[in-house]
Formats: sequence, C-alpha cells, structure tokens
Amino acid sequence: MKDLTIREWKQLYDSLDPLEFLEVSKEEKKKGVEGLRKKALRLIKEKERLEEGWTTRSLPKEKLLARGFKIIGGMDEAGRGPLAGPVVAAVVVLDKPILGLRDSKKLSASFREELFKKIKKEAFAYGIGWASEDEIDKSDILSATKLAMTRALKKLGIELDGLLLDGTPLKIHKNEYALVGGDDLSNEIAAASILAKVTRDRWMIEMEDHYPGYGFAQHKGYGTAQHMEALREFGPCPIHRKSFLSFLDES
Repeated sequence: MKDLTIREWKQLYDSLDPLEFLEVSKEEKKKGVEGLRKKALRLIKEKERLEEGWTTRSLPKEKLLARGFKIIGGMDEAGRGPLAGPVVAAVVVLDKPILGLRDSKKLSASFREELFKKIKKEAFAYGIGWASEDEIDKSDILSATKLAMTRALKKLGIELDGLLLDGTPLKIHKNEYALVGGDDLSNEIAAASILAKVTRDRWMIEMEDHYPGYGFAQHKGYGTAQHMEALREFGPCPIHRKSFLSFLDES
C-alpha cells in the first residue's frame, strides 16, 4: 500500500467503507492520506450520530410493539397554514432503518429530497392523501386535514394496529397515539412529514408556471411579505384558499 499515489489512495477511499479505509491506511504517513483518514473519521462519527437518532426515535414504536401491536404507522401533514394550495397528509410504515429522519422543516431541501426518494423506495408501506383548496373552503382546515389523512390511510393498502400522530388526537384510527412534536420524536412520523412536505412543495413549485407572479416556488403558499404584496396587486388566483383571505377585504 505504501507505493500508492495520492490519486490511487483517493480511489481506494471511494471504494471502501470508512472503517475499512482506516484499517488499510493506518501505516501510511502521506499528508494527503491523513486528510482522507480525517474525512473517514468524520463520516463514521456522523453515522454514529444518525444511528443514535434512529434508536431514540424508535422508542414510541417500541412501546407499542411491547403492547402487542405489530404494524405501526406514523402520520403527519403539510400545509395547514398556507393561504394557497392543498393540505397533504402521509402515513408511513417502516421495517428497517432509514438514517437521518427528523422533522422535515429542520432538514435542508436537498436532504429532504434524498430522504423522500429513499422512504418511497425502502418503506414497508406508505400512503399520501390530499384535500384541495376548494375542499378546505367548503369545510375548514381541520376537517380537510382529517380528510387528507383518511385518504392517505386508504392509499396505504394495509391495516394498521397502531397509528402515531404528530400533535393532538384526531380520531381517525381506533388506536392512535398523539405526540406533541412527534415529527422529531418518531421515525415513522418524521418519514411521513418528509413525504407530505416534499409532495406539497413540488406541487406548489409546479403552480408557479400556471400562476406566475405570486412566488409560489419560493414561499409555497405561505403568507410571506412577497406573497401578501402579490395578493394585493393581482388578487387571488384559483388555488388560493378564499376562506383564508378575509384580510383582503379589510385592507
């Protein structure tokens, strides 16, 4: 190994697990190789941190498993607060670790996208449901959210023994357990929050092309200063929640 060039060491680094690289390079003193070892150590520590997070966020599910439940899902929604667009709910059942799961709002957009693809590929089952802005206006946001969640459960395709929810009980499953801040306490709820948020964000970005000028790709329908200014200039468009815009009549 001592005769390898730095380029060859880099190729070896790319082909090996970080622990394996540390083992094969332990006798090499080249400065470039020492840098690769430091990089490998950082990756190992980061993986340990993510594994610890997975274990901690497994506790809510473990408690239900100990009570005899077998199939446990986590559910969350995205889009209760915006002035435009649908509310989207997701439910996820996991049967193997997916590292890095946490509250979707605390993740970078690029990492959310990465996890979104991984969840859809590796989850035991998942379902995504919507309630449109028209359905929100015809009832209220809580009823529409429950409608989206009911649709997500139907899309799941399997029966749950228990359902972990973020926030407060909603009476959408006979065995539901609500956790305040659950999207950062449960892997299943966190995975659901990622599916719901990315699905909704993608849809809102598409709406930018249909309704330019409102900035949907940037604020995703939330009431930012940019959005409020556009509303006052152009008025509401078809995907706005009319029941959320009473402030326009007051201005």
